Amino acid sequence: MRSVLDTDVLLSGLRSTIGASRVLLLAMEAKVITPLVSVATVIEYEAVLKRTEHLHAMRMDAEDVDRFLDAFVAQADAVTTHFRIRPSVRDPDDEMFAELAINGQADALVSFNIADYRTLDPGAPRLDIPVCRPGDILRRLSWRPSATLPSASRLP
Repeated sequence: MRSVLDTDVLLSGLRSTIGASRVLLLAMEAKVITPLVSVATVIEYEAVLKRTEHLHAMRMDAEDVDRFLDAFVAQADAVTTHFRIRPSVRDPDDEMFAELAINGQADALVSFNIADYRTLDPGAPRLDIPVCRPGDILRRLSWRPSATLPSASRLP
């Protein structure tokens, strides 16, 4: 399943050792889900994850974030976005994730802020990709991590 993760999902998965966001990160390590990334989204991930309050909550330092992002990007499909496709979503900061989902032909865009991805401009291209919460994606998968999954110990 090709998926775009909003920053809030990555952050949630790194802040907690339980929950749907964390399981999605494990599913990516197990290659059940293929994350999609663009230059803009990786820069956004880095900027948000390296905020002091998040580093403290994740029990990580900047180097840990770099290692995580290096591994995350290595598993991802890089997508070049074409800005002629502008879905004009409610939150302009989320535009890059909508563009990535469209250009990368994602199966889903995963976010806790589903309302932010509603198209405002009736003339703009619709985001015809499901926008789901992490738990919704897990319900679509038959895969679940096992207690012996070696990759489970590699996540911070």
